[in-house]
Amino acid sequence: MLFFGRKKRLIDYASCAGWAGKLPPQGLAQVMRQLHRSTDPNLLVGTETGDDAGVYRLTDEIAIVQTIDFFPPVVNDPYVYGQIAAANSLSDIYAMGGTPRTVLNLVGFPDDKESLDWLAEIVRGGEERLQAASTVILGGHTVRDAEIKFGYAATGTIHPQRILTNSAARPGDKLVLTKALGTGFVTTAHRAGHCPEDTLASAVANMIQLNDAAKDAMLAAGAHAATDITGFGLAGHAFAMAKGSGATIVLDLPSLPLLPGAEKLAHRPYLTRASATNAAYVADDLHVEGKPDPTRMEFFYDAQTSGGLLISVPAEKADALVADLHARGISKAASITPRDLSRDQAGEAHSAASRE
Repeated sequence: MLFFGRKKRLIDYASCAGWAGKLPPQGLAQVMRQLHRSTDPNLLVGTETGDDAGVYRLTDEIAIVQTIDFFPPVVNDPYVYGQIAAANSLSDIYAMGGTPRTVLNLVGFPDDKESLDWLAEIVRGGEERLQAASTVILGGHTVRDAEIKFGYAATGTIHPQRILTNSAARPGDKLVLTKALGTGFVTTAHRAGHCPEDTLASAVANMIQLNDAAKDAMLAAGAHAATDITGFGLAGHAFAMAKGSGATIVLDLPSLPLLPGAEKLAHRPYLTRASATNAAYVADDLHVEGKPDPTRMEFFYDAQTSGGLLISVPAEKADALVADLHARGISKAASITPRDLSRDQAGEAHSAASRE
């Protein structure tokens, strides 16, 4: 092969990195309002609260948990990209308290421009994470695309009486976050060729980590609600939990776990479009006390790829849950609530509030 100039990288086939490419929550809400609400009594979790996955009851003992996730490359290594995509796709099932069972590959690839060797490595990386999760690949679907996109449609199982949703947080609960924030900044800087290797390595380790151990820990702690943090950032997903639960969620900015080195990248030109749309999404319901660190606020809005679980747990169990997560190797887990959740007495807007 002969060429002049720089050879195209994997990440050059993405106009935006990872979950930063997700459509804004405002637009999605507008679209979802057009759907008719199902009256099927076996539909246990649908689209009403923007939960992580849908849940459909098959029997009194078994329900299926279904989700789908795919996105453009966030790293140049195709094997690692596949790992990240797989970990991310299974995360929604873990957030509901379920066990992933099967997946179908979803592929968009410019086979008219690039060798399929890249795709082989992407699929191989995904398979590694799926094997770690004891999840079976059933097949998949591919299309030619100008951009590379990869992910999975995933199906899991759960007992119908043991489902965790994003809308059951209770007054008196505290919130625990299981992964560090900042993958949006890091992957955007990486795409620009400006990310230090050690910072990227920390982000990759964060993104390929399965949320299976976090799920086991939250179930053992008797969690009331959970969600995973992805494209809408901590701000958007915490707001959805607050709104769905009818509670005011109070977050402590200094307590947020951050990826090592990410603070140096939390500024333009490494802020994604999603940061602005996430901020706009929660603006009307967000109350900020004091004068928070502007850099920390950027982490609040940053779109995450394969982020951690946000867990609402009884206050007296929060410290034990964090200790258990650390013991399971989830070293960045932290309690991020300075005081208890409180019921919105006004009965109007619900908010995710941030403290200095």
